[in-house]
Amino acid sequence: MPGVSDALHDPVDHVLTTTRAVRRRLDLDRPVDPALVRECLTAALQAPTGGNNQGWHFVVVTDPSTRGGVAEVFRRGAIAYAERRDKPRAPRRTRTDAEQAARRRVMASAGYLFEHLHRVPVLVIPCIEGRAGAGTLVDQATAFGSILPAVWSFMLAARARGLGTSWTTVHLEAEQETAELLGIPWETVTQVALVPVAHTVGADFKPAPRRRLDEVLHWDRW
Repeated sequence: MPGVSDALHDPVDHVLTTTRAVRRRLDLDRPVDPALVRECLTAALQAPTGGNNQGWHFVVVTDPSTRGGVAEVFRRGAIAYAERRDKPRAPRRTRTDAEQAARRRVMASAGYLFEHLHRVPVLVIPCIEGRAGAGTLVDQATAFGSILPAVWSFMLAARARGLGTSWTTVHLEAEQETAELLGIPWETVTQVALVPVAHTVGADFKPAPRRRLDEVLHWDRW
């Protein structure tokens, strides 16, 4: 029955298609109830994980002084990342004018987060046991595949509760420094992201422009 299917899928599809990387529209002045963060993390723990090992950990940072320290590492990492990315690289797919305009908006939004990260009320740093960059491609895929679905589930759960998030990784340019700041055992635990969390200013998020499915779909073979 189409009506039943629509009713079942619409709330899920709405969250899936409107969970944006929120930066400028994070409410920097409204506190986030820790209970909401715990709810989102509880949902995240239902995500799949390789071998059901559940080797994930989540460091939630709310102390203003500690947030400030993490933000400083993030900024230094962002600068190092930008300098590395400025070096000549292999050519990529040519972006359309619309994609280039969207890219400029993303970079401006990232710059805003760069300046204000210390004011975001909650920072969540997801981790996985082991050094995820070690081993074969299979080992690495298994390690990252055992934590990234949980992080995305956390972000979807946050969206459903009126919270905005953004997936960031540039602090990993100085991962060990962040580990020392937060007491994370760097030798045996890998950080995979830094997710700012705050209530959003407004809730009118829409699906983003994306490449057409047929441009990226390969059925049976490339």
